Amino acid sequence: MNVQNIMVIGAGQMGAGIAHVCAAAGYRVWLQDIQEEQVTRGLETITRNLARQVEKGRLTEEEKVNILQRITPTTDISPVKNVELVIEAVIEKMDIKKAIFRQLDELAPLHTILATNTSSLPITELAAVTKRPEKVIGMHFMNPVPVMQLVEIIRGLQTGDAVYETIEAVTKSVGKTPIVVHDFPGFVSNRILLPMINEAIYTLYEGVATKEAIDGIMKLGMNHPMGPLTLADFIGLDTCLYIMEVLHEGLGDDKYRPCPLLRKYVHAGWLGKKSGRGFYEYS
Repeated sequence: MNVQNIMVIGAGQMGAGIAHVCAAAGYRVWLQDIQEEQVTRGLETITRNLARQVEKGRLTEEEKVNILQRITPTTDISPVKNVELVIEAVIEKMDIKKAIFRQLDELAPLHTILATNTSSLPITELAAVTKRPEKVIGMHFMNPVPVMQLVEIIRGLQTGDAVYETIEAVTKSVGKTPIVVHDFPGFVSNRILLPMINEAIYTLYEGVATKEAIDGIMKLGMNHPMGPLTLADFIGLDTCLYIMEVLHEGLGDDKYRPCPLLRKYVHAGWLGKKSGRGFYEYS
């Protein structure tokens, strides 16, 4: 399929980043969210990131303007009738995603591919609420989207070969590297990453070392660019907790049990950088 028009559902950090790279690659993009202020914030983020690229000499001012002109911000989902690909990037809650996919399935043309940026939820289960399960696929971008090269491609039980080939081609066209994995809880990236973060939280919880020591050891000893507790703050502790719960429930193994300290911080509203406080404080 020849994809020229893309709708991104959800204008948060991930959705804005996806819209940015798609528009930069020449696609016409609709950036949709139910909240007007979220759409505005998403577009402001894209504009700010593009301006930074102009300052560094990686883009011209004309190229920046052209990219922004290819993005249409909207709170209306009906433009989905005009696109060949939808990339959903809303909150990591299955019931919310299912409701969106039911709506997209009703409104989008039969040939439109429905992709989800989920980082842990089963593609097959999400596809089952539509009348086009063969056209549903996982397209898990990494954060921050404009910088990170990987897109984890997850095929559901019924995802068609032609759909996979189209998504692989789109991924390459936006300058990313697609790597395909099977449909298991957490896929590969978060099945490995989140238990490591959870173990770092247990290490803090049990008093083995301070947060600075834990992060310092992983940075200096393992050459990680960011310590696991800092990384958890950037991901969002609520997101970390939810993914650990998905792993625990989906795989049925207690090694995926979320650390009580993680749960306590989330209940306290300490969600990391986005709330101003997590394992560290942010102004």
